[in-house]
Amino acid sequence: MKYRIGDALLHVTECGRGPKAWVFLHYFGGSGRAWGQVSALLADRWRCVMPDLRGFGSSDAIMDSYSVNDAADEVLALVRALAIERFGLVGHSMGGKIALVVAARKPPGLSRLVLLAPSPPTPEPIAASERACLLACQTSRAAARRATRKSCGQPLLAALVRQVIDDRLRTSPAAWRWWLASGSCESVQNRIAQISVPVQVLSGALDTNIPTAVIEREVMARLPLARMRLLPSCGHLLPLEAPQAVAQTIRDMAL
Repeated sequence: MKYRIGDALLHVTECGRGPKAWVFLHYFGGSGRAWGQVSALLADRWRCVMPDLRGFGSSDAIMDSYSVNDAADEVLALVRALAIERFGLVGHSMGGKIALVVAARKPPGLSRLVLLAPSPPTPEPIAASERACLLACQTSRAAARRATRKSCGQPLLAALVRQVIDDRLRTSPAAWRWWLASGSCESVQNRIAQISVPVQVLSGALDTNIPTAVIEREVMARLPLARMRLLPSCGHLLPLEAPQAVAQTIRDMAL
C-alpha cells in the first residue's frame, strides 16, 4: 500500500491489527521488508507498520536538501495518516537515528523505543575511504554481496542475501548519496535528552559496522535510563540474523 505523505508516496507494508502498533524503521540501503520475520512473530498481538523510508525500497526518491529531521517529519505524518494512537518505535541502524529524533519530539501516543545497532546521534564514525568506496559502488552486485557478508556475524539464508542485495540496488542514488554524505554525518545529540519513554538497545557482539563500543559511548552514555542487550554471534543485520531475539525483546517492552 502507498500513502501520500507531503509531496511523496511512501510504500508501507502492514500485518496484524489492534489499537496498538509497532512502527519499524529500516537500515540504510534496506526497506520495510527487512522486518518480515520479526513482524510475523508479533502480528498476533499488535499492528505492525513497516514503511520503506523515502528514497528506499518502493517509496519515492528524496527531495533536495533532505535531512534526518525531514525523515522524522515523514514518519510522524505517516503515523497520523494511519490513525495510530498508541505506538512503539523500532529503529535499526539509519532508522535508529531517525527514531531518536522522532522520540525526542515526544509525539502523542509514543510509549516505547527500541534501537537495533543504531546509527549514533553524533556523526557516524565511517572512515573517509569507506564512504568513498560506498559512494562509488552502490550499483555493484558483487560489492553488495561482499558488504552483506561483512555485515553479518553468521550466514544468512540465500533468499535473505538476495533480498539485502536487491534492496541496496533499488535504493535511489539520491538517497544513497544523502545518507553517506550528509544524514549519517548529522549531529542530533542535543535533542535526545528530551526522550522520556523507556528505551531498549540491541547490539550484535560481532558488529563491525556500528560496534558495541560506539553504541556504549555515543548512545548509552546520552540515554542513562536506556538498557542494552548484547546478542552473541550476531553482526549488524539483527532483524535478519536474530529475528526471534529481536521479536522477544519487543514483546518484553509490552506496549
